[in-house]
Amino acid sequence: MTEEEEKTNYTKISEPEKPTIWQRLTAGRGSKRVPLPVKIGIGVLVMVILIIITFCLYNNVPVDVATGESLEPGVVIDFPDEWSVGWDIIKFIDTVIDWMVINWDPFFSAINVFILQGILGPLEDFFLWIPWWSIFIITGLVAWQSVGIKFAGIAVVLLLLMSIVGLLDLASMTLAITLTSALICIVIGLPLGIVAAKSNRFDGIIRPILDMMQTMPSFVYLIPALMLFGLGKVPAVMSTSIYAIPPIIRLTNLGIRQVDAQVVEAGKAFGSTPWQLLTKVQVPLALPTILAGLNQTVMMALSMVVIASMIGAKGLGTEVLTGIARIEVGRGIIAGLGIVFMAIILDRISQGFARRQQTQRML
Repeated sequence: MTEEEEKTNYTKISEPEKPTIWQRLTAGRGSKRVPLPVKIGIGVLVMVILIIITFCLYNNVPVDVATGESLEPGVVIDFPDEWSVGWDIIKFIDTVIDWMVINWDPFFSAINVFILQGILGPLEDFFLWIPWWSIFIITGLVAWQSVGIKFAGIAVVLLLLMSIVGLLDLASMTLAITLTSALICIVIGLPLGIVAAKSNRFDGIIRPILDMMQTMPSFVYLIPALMLFGLGKVPAVMSTSIYAIPPIIRLTNLGIRQVDAQVVEAGKAFGSTPWQLLTKVQVPLALPTILAGLNQTVMMALSMVVIASMIGAKGLGTEVLTGIARIEVGRGIIAGLGIVFMAIILDRISQGFARRQQTQRML
């Protein structure tokens, strides 16, 4: 350590850190602590003063200079109407969407055909084509390999209950939309998560976007999807994918960033290229975290598919909406239980795969 560094460290240690304004007000350091009753009294006094000020402003009714008449009470503390630009923003967004619908119609039609005929249609037809008993066998084997023999039996019993009440075909439609949306989320979310892990600048840009996507009410996604793709299964898939993609991006980013730096340095020391380092070191070590993100994505997709039934997505969500429209409580409860059973099976199986990867990584 050089002499200048020693002086700098000595200065940092010898000079006490100045307390902030909040620490001074609350006596967090450097002075006697203010008693709790005094703090409560000060808080109540400040609140009373604010209430009095607000009351006085509310009752201060100004006079319109042009007409000489008194305005309504509260006009002093209300936000000026002439400053509001909400309606202008709404019209601008509607104009942009209308322009996209007219000028980008071939692009959205191509996406519609690709998803409907290339992924969703064949997947749904396959689920509806295979015999009902083969669904039991496949689900039982997958649950056995991922979780265990006990849950395999539970999954088969849940499927049997869904079949008895006539929900197996509707569950197959819902599963097709859910898996299609999850596939789109994987194809788009994994690269974005990897780029965010490699670039702090991109991570800083995409983080508030993901926050907005996760806090936006799910019904909002139905509006642009409906306008761009029309009624049917494709807008349901697109709105579901947008709603469900943030977890896999976040956890892919987190998993790659949490890979031990010494392991990465060892890979570089052995002459690994950036692609080899990513595919053979970082992604395999981050796979348990990535699978946890996939689990959350599948669960969010399943919840959104039910809401997307409002714009034409057939499945269990349609039964729930029919029960609401006809005030048939039994229909809604049975369909809701079917959705719960599907969520349990998908959640436990995806978590089981993640745990297996974690165990193999530890071994």
